Amino acid sequence: MNNEPRIPDLETRVRHLTKLRQLSECMDRHLADLDELNARLQAENQKSPLAIYHKKRQQRLAELAKE
Repeated sequence: MNNEPRIPDLETRVRHLTKLRQLSECMDRHLADLDELNARLQAENQKSPLAIYHKKRQQRLAELAKE
């Protein structure tokens, strides 16, 4: 038995690198989609009544702390 790692042939390396590049590009696209979705959800959340309430409450508490 030979436990030494072997270097794949050129064709195999090229095939693997091509697949890795494709996967990387796909992941980049999905991350961009997730970033866009996150931005939309944050914008939508800022408009929600609960978020508005918390923001106003935080402002009132900050004003009280200044006094």
